[in-house]
Amino acid sequence: MFFVSWDWHIKNNETIEWMRWPMIFVNQWRIPILFVVSGMGTRFALSQRSGKQYLKERSFRLLIPLLVGVLIIVAPQVYIERLTEGATYNSFIEFYPDFFKGLYPKGNFSWHHLWFLPYLFLMSLIATPLFLNLRKNENKILNAIINYVKKQPFSLFLFAIPLFITEFFLSAHFPITHDLIGDWYALVFYFILFISGFILVSLGKSLWVALDKIKYHALFTGIIAFPLLLWMWYNLWRGYYIESVFIPIVKVINVWSWILVLFAFSAKFLNNESRIIKYRNQAVYPFYVLHQTITIILGYWLMNHPMHYMWKFTIMVMGTFGITWFIYEFFIRRIIILRPLFGLKTR
Repeated sequence: MFFVSWDWHIKNNETIEWMRWPMIFVNQWRIPILFVVSGMGTRFALSQRSGKQYLKERSFRLLIPLLVGVLIIVAPQVYIERLTEGATYNSFIEFYPDFFKGLYPKGNFSWHHLWFLPYLFLMSLIATPLFLNLRKNENKILNAIINYVKKQPFSLFLFAIPLFITEFFLSAHFPITHDLIGDWYALVFYFILFISGFILVSLGKSLWVALDKIKYHALFTGIIAFPLLLWMWYNLWRGYYIESVFIPIVKVINVWSWILVLFAFSAKFLNNESRIIKYRNQAVYPFYVLHQTITIILGYWLMNHPMHYMWKFTIMVMGTFGITWFIYEFFIRRIIILRPLFGLKTR
């Protein structure tokens, strides 16, 4: 985001056009798969908790890191952004009272990359009654889905249908803002993915057997869908049927195919118990909260430097990972009082 022409908080002094293409590919499924994974994690969380216990746990693990993140992690991002726009603060301390003046982008107060947390919390609240019903062993709807997936593994592609309906009716009218209020397309689209994740993992062994059977078909579908989507975006005449029917169809097929591909091949080749996987599972949340601030700080010091952009890119990638890991490993992970502030259990 620092190097491409897309809107972001700060920018390098040189735009690198080729970086946009791999970003377009990843950008199609990287946020959707997070909501699917969150739905899956919810199923595991509810297997050992009542609805009340689950909502209490969600409140602590989502709202506390959100509050701490906004006040401590996001504020420096806005400060640096304002400096690049010509503001003349002598220090971050001088800026901090202004952080609470107005809502971003006209004002300063924002949750920036932490938007995922309030969205997930709201979805968890709304979906809990449904999830409590679905987790029952005798649930007829879930049992019917399990039996159908056993007979027709390609039925996993049917989960894309409600995504297409949302894309068709809402995407053109409600551009994604991450402001929560009025962000109807994002809310509905991600909510469907969240519920889908819960249902998918509730299928148990049937899901993984079905994914193994269709993994190469899903891969082939994704390989065809993505370049077709690019071609349609950049070459077709934007008539009504092309823009509002065919593009949403191909877009949703592309998104869902790659999600199935990632789950299928990960289940086959990466599904092994190990200490490093357990370590990463715990570290990923603090990494998410911390990383963008470190990226922006590094970018601020490098943005006008004459060095080649690949050196900047390397420094920012290694620096973001290394500094985030150092803070996590030697502070957040080891200091009990810090752990819940970044979504970790105290032990």
